[in-house]
Parts: sequence; C-alpha cells; structure tokens
Amino acid sequence: MNNSLLANLLAFYEEDPADPFNAYALAIEYSKSDLREAGRFFDILLEKHPDYLPTYYHAGAFFAAMEKIEKAEEIYRKGVELAQIQNNARAHRELLAAFNNFKDELED
Repeated sequence: MNNSLLANLLAFYEEDPADPFNAYALAIEYSKSDLREAGRFFDILLEKHPDYLPTYYHAGAFFAAMEKIEKAEEIYRKGVELAQIQNNARAHRELLAAFNNFKDELED
C-alpha cells in the first residue's frame, strides 16, 4: 500500500467524515492490506451513509470474501433495492449480476 496515499485519504476523512467518498476510498484502499480496517470503513458507510450506492458492490464482495455470507447477502439485496429506488439501471445490473454470481458460488 502506498503510505502517502493512505495518509492523504485519512486526512481527507478526518477533514470531512460526513463525505461518504472519503470513507469509501479508505475502505477500498484498506481492503488491499488491512482487512479489519476495511471492514470497519465498510460498516461506517453502511450505517452512516446507507444511500451511497457505490458501497454495496464492493462491500458485498468484501464480506463474501471474508465468508460473512449472511452479511454479504443482506448487503447485495439492499444494494439491488437501492439501485432500483435511485433509478440507476447500470448499478442495478451490476449489483444484480454480482448478487447472482455470489448465490451461484454458494450452490457450488
């Protein structure tokens, strides 16, 4: 992980924790090296910024990889619903495909 990138992302988050992108960027960056922190930032996003649609694709995949199956399934379901509510057809297709792949992998 690029320490200067992480330092910058942390500074942005500390400056404006209400901006969901700052927590999102940290969750994505931490997912490369510090799974505990990545999970913490995904949880922050899901709790404090439930309408931030980009969270759901990556959080679902993250928690599925962590074998938190029920949590991943709930995240994917909420993301698919939110994409419909927000009339975001592209995100809906992507989330639905990811959710279906997730379910298919569980059946294998």
